[in-house]
Amino acid sequence: MVEKSDPNSKLIAENRRARFDFYIESDLEAGIMLMGSEVKSLRQGGSNIGESYASVEGGELWLINGYIAPYLPAKTFGHEERRRRKLLVSRKELSRLTNSVGREGMTIVPLKLYFDDRGFVKLKLGVAKGKKQADKRETSAKRDWERQKARIMKNGLRS
Repeated sequence: MVEKSDPNSKLIAENRRARFDFYIESDLEAGIMLMGSEVKSLRQGGSNIGESYASVEGGELWLINGYIAPYLPAKTFGHEERRRRKLLVSRKELSRLTNSVGREGMTIVPLKLYFDDRGFVKLKLGVAKGKKQADKRETSAKRDWERQKARIMKNGLRS
């Protein structure tokens, strides 16, 4: 059965480069604490998580360097574009993330920022390990071969 896409869930920003630069081991969904002007700006689609990362500091999870465009009608009650934003996860998930980062040398990378079906802003985080330059070339070559193979199959079926 085909799932219907929910009209309330909407992709705001995606970090497409993350899968190229990192091996994503696991992922989780986190809530994010925002001001009213930030939510209104996100509804207009002004954000970027490409250069951001998440960090565990003082027993809390923070999104660092995430950009949310200013909301002009909010003049005096606006927000800073690149402020640190607290991420909301359970204690169990937070301890698992702390262990992954501390012991295993993993990185917490934001993958997607979106509105869920209830209209709340959610951030999909990936627990990842960095790729070396050779691994990136290998990934690129593999992707090119898949494209080429698809073209050959498509043209072969037409003949």
